[in-house]
Amino acid sequence: MAGLFEGTADGGVAVALDEVEISILRSLAVQLLELVGPGEQPVAGEDPLAALFAEGPSEAPADPALARLFPDAYGDPQAGPGEQDERQVRADSAEFRRFTENDLRTRKREDALAVVRSLDAPAATGEDGAVLKLSGDECRRWLGTLNDLRLTIGARLEVTDEDEDGRLYRLPDSDPRKPLVMAYLWLGALQESLVETMMP
Repeated sequence: MAGLFEGTADGGVAVALDEVEISILRSLAVQLLELVGPGEQPVAGEDPLAALFAEGPSEAPADPALARLFPDAYGDPQAGPGEQDERQVRADSAEFRRFTENDLRTRKREDALAVVRSLDAPAATGEDGAVLKLSGDECRRWLGTLNDLRLTIGARLEVTDEDEDGRLYRLPDSDPRKPLVMAYLWLGALQESLVETMMP
């Protein structure tokens, strides 16, 4: 199984991870939870339906990693052909963000928590690692979190389309970004194998 996802007879997927891989994945998922934040906590006595209509932020996050996780829905307002268009794009993006970002943050937190829980499960605490078996719902949560981790690390590394030339592969071992690059590439391989395994 060599650290990549494979299908199981019961329709799920499985992946063999050693102790170090489990530790790295867990640490990254916890850092993602910290980055996304705790979310809005319900106020005692508050109408539970009120949370459904709570307004979120209207401005894009300043942190480049968060901006990748929560991008503007209507593209870059700077790319508009005129001042009126730019104002409209900003207004539309702010309105969309106000009513969707809280739910998106909640989903990302729930996905990352599901990954942490599956890594903490008794089956994942063997001496040399474990074979993790995931159901269909767990697969979707893992896929979302692997994607979010790659987006976050890619933003920290300032990965662009031009990086397809293999620049990241050629970093010397002395480069302080090397461990982050290795994690980025490994997560990409995991994500790709999970997508391929989930496809009918």
